[in-house]
Amino acid sequence: MMKILVTPRSVTKNGHPSLEALSAAGYEVVFSSPGSFPTEAELLTLLPGCVGYLAGVETISASVLESAGDLKVISRNGTGVDSVDIAAAARCGITVCRAQGANARGVAELTFGHILAAVRSLPLSDHHMKNEQWQRRKGIELENHTLGLVGCGKIGQLVTGFALAFGMKVRAHDPYPDQTFLPEGNFEYRSLDEILSGSDILSLHCPAQADGAPLIDSAAIEKMKQGVTIVNTARGSLLDTEALLAALDTGHVAGVALDAFDSEPPTDWRLVKDPRVIASPHIGGFTQESVDRAMYAAVENLLSVLSE
Repeated sequence: MMKILVTPRSVTKNGHPSLEALSAAGYEVVFSSPGSFPTEAELLTLLPGCVGYLAGVETISASVLESAGDLKVISRNGTGVDSVDIAAAARCGITVCRAQGANARGVAELTFGHILAAVRSLPLSDHHMKNEQWQRRKGIELENHTLGLVGCGKIGQLVTGFALAFGMKVRAHDPYPDQTFLPEGNFEYRSLDEILSGSDILSLHCPAQADGAPLIDSAAIEKMKQGVTIVNTARGSLLDTEALLAALDTGHVAGVALDAFDSEPPTDWRLVKDPRVIASPHIGGFTQESVDRAMYAAVENLLSVLSE
């Protein structure tokens, strides 16, 4: 019986009904360790002999791919593939598929939840109240403030709709702007420098940079408004930790909200522990609806490629 490896953390821990289609098609479903990221050593053990791989966000290196001589397809239960060595996959003749847009609403709703929590200091207020401390921090109203988006695909477009409903101005940068996206309200595409310099709140919805360098470093922060809020629900590598910590200390950056980290869980907890930072454990696409959409799409992609 041909095997398919399944590694997304929520699925290895709790299962998912979409996998029944794999068994029904005659495949043996193999799981990595329940509820945790598979290590490279584990992948080197489990993947050889598998024809399909339903992957989470773990790193999939050239060594892993080269060890899997029977592998025909990697199907991500999400949209990002920057954790996969795409060049090595191509050399090995392995197709890489994405569950395009499956988790977009979950990530977009979390993004806007983080924006609201940040500008009104909700976690800090809750912390004080639970400690019987009546302390208040003045916030801002979103109306007439500018939300800058770096990346305006499906997630960015949903966030745009939420922001416009709050009366915000939205300015977006995307290297491949969707010219058919014409929302009603104060929305424009702008250059990256204009986004950095003009935003009251900056939200990232783009892939990691090709060279792995942070997009938001000290030079980028210098271009931003005093008191800007930065939200990152995309990739941890987009942010320079040292530059952000320094900017928080000077007040140049008023607050940061994070749902993505270089390593998960983080190995460097300094940003997470800063009282001006709101952090969540990569839960953007971790809703029942997003998980269902992503898993059914990933399984469909697997079966489609394997049937060719």
